[in-house]
Amino acid sequence: MTAKEWIAGFATLLGVPPPTEEETTDLLRLAAEAAHASERTAAPVACWLVARAGLAPAAALELLARWQQEGRQRP
Repeated sequence: MTAKEWIAGFATLLGVPPPTEEETTDLLRLAAEAAHASERTAAPVACWLVARAGLAPAAALELLARWQQEGRQRP
């Protein structure tokens, strides 16, 4: 089973549509940023926080970019 197939199946189980290709790319970028900026465990938790906040992955990346430009001060 591919990752795409697994994600589609899990999305069905959750009753939500699977992420688009663009959303997947943005989520992977967000996860990479979180993991490289701190520890690996930050990656899945950051993605969970984005979902909990009801943000699109692209919007979260924009916020992250601003936070990084500000020297990672408290958001």
